[in-house]
Amino acid sequence: MSKYESEISRRRTFAIISHPDAGKTTLTEKFLLYGGAIAQAGVVKGKKNSRAATSDWMEIEKQRGISVTSSVMQFQYEGFCINILDTPGHQDFSEDTYRTLMAADSAVMVIDAAKGVEAQTRKLFKVCVMRDIPIFTFINKMDREARDPFELCEEIEKELGIDTYAVNWPIGCGKEFKGVYDRNKREIIHFTSNGGARQATAVEVGLDDPELDGLIGPAFRTQLQDDIELLDGASCDFDMERVRHGKLSPVFFGSALTNFGVEPFLEDFLRMTTPPLPRQAGEVIVDSMDDEFSAFVFKIQANMNKAHRDRIAFMRVVSGRFDADREVYHVQGGKKIKLSRPQQLMAAEREIIEEAYAGDIIGVFDPGIFSIGDTLCAPGKKFRFDPIPTFAPEHFRRVRPLDTMKRKQFLKGMEQIAQEGAIQIFKTPYTGMEEVIVGVVGTLQFDVLEYRLKNEYGVELYMEGLPYEYLRWIENDTGEPIKEEQLILGTDVKLVEDYKGNQLLLFASQWSIHWVQDKNKDLTLTEFGGARDSQG
Repeated sequence: MSKYESEISRRRTFAIISHPDAGKTTLTEKFLLYGGAIAQAGVVKGKKNSRAATSDWMEIEKQRGISVTSSVMQFQYEGFCINILDTPGHQDFSEDTYRTLMAADSAVMVIDAAKGVEAQTRKLFKVCVMRDIPIFTFINKMDREARDPFELCEEIEKELGIDTYAVNWPIGCGKEFKGVYDRNKREIIHFTSNGGARQATAVEVGLDDPELDGLIGPAFRTQLQDDIELLDGASCDFDMERVRHGKLSPVFFGSALTNFGVEPFLEDFLRMTTPPLPRQAGEVIVDSMDDEFSAFVFKIQANMNKAHRDRIAFMRVVSGRFDADREVYHVQGGKKIKLSRPQQLMAAEREIIEEAYAGDIIGVFDPGIFSIGDTLCAPGKKFRFDPIPTFAPEHFRRVRPLDTMKRKQFLKGMEQIAQEGAIQIFKTPYTGMEEVIVGVVGTLQFDVLEYRLKNEYGVELYMEGLPYEYLRWIENDTGEPIKEEQLILGTDVKLVEDYKGNQLLLFASQWSIHWVQDKNKDLTLTEFGGARDSQG
């Protein structure tokens, strides 16, 4: 195997998903701890003096203890090069999570052992199923009182419609959480607490070892033997092919806070996951081992560095090798470009790189030319990766700057945040941008918008709620903009355009969508705008 092939083969790129507060960011931290990327893990919500988690870099995230944006981290572990995409757990940011999952080859689903499957877990899980990607389950917080592990596995199967296979099994919970039983090795891994900031000390013993009673006590030993018998008799067989297609989820138990079970999970996970997967580009399938470089933009983030006021486009390298000084072809822009200052990231920390391989996530300086879903490839190639759909917003507000003298900063901030995909902005056709209509998937995004405009651009906002709940893109083959007088619209419908010039209709109810369709037989409306935008 050539160096090029071995570099790609050792890469693993995955996203971590969960309901808020299930411990996703803490688990991310612990992976970095075991990979030697950080010396001591910071707890997200902990003692007064503990610092914020490495992967939460935006100020509002540190204040609220939640992840608002997806962050990207790379580290090495036992010969593997691992790219972790940590996603926002809060449902108001599920669109960002969806885009991030487009860049991942597998997902780790973190579930709270006391709460089981929660609302946001269901929503994110559906996205994984749409992508046909492997889902690994980490049942977290076993250091607290937890539900029965059989009950938890059954709930995952019933609620999410996926079979489960317990790779390890917990011994006790809460203060009595002793460790896990590894079903493959048929060994008990007993953990000793060390406060959770450093790697856990583990002792491996066999089921028949006379020392076992001393480590876990005779009651837990009897309970474990009964559980193993039940597991071996009742659970479905482990089938790697079903795992690869998201039909069977390997389940692991542990505690990210105390590090119990984190390293065994990481080792098994890396053994089971695949190197970078191919991606669809229309009729073409682009394989990760192809010699020619290709990548797609899945995220844009402005002002990661306050001192520089810069904008970073995050790209997933799909095939080949990227070299810092090589020209690439930007398909949507229709021209060759050099990617400026390519970086790999550890949340807000960054490092300039000279090369990257398929599976890697790189950030490049964006002077305002990239959009989410853009394809970059070797000059001479002209394919486009399948588009990333734009979700229709469900909440709308009219927004303008309180200080009219700050119009320029207002427009710059609104446009930059809209290009990141966190909000969608619209205006009334044939008018200026003195005020804009902002659409979001979740209302918490309005808080983030207000916070960022004030802190990054020095603009205070006036926001006014609007009665609209639905948005539809107008499909138009003529290329000529439709004028409002050409349409029959009700009083609860508004014609707007986005900053790319696409025309849309805002509706107050589902009923009014049907009414407008009925009165305008030639009008074609669509729920997703991504496919159309990316043909441009």
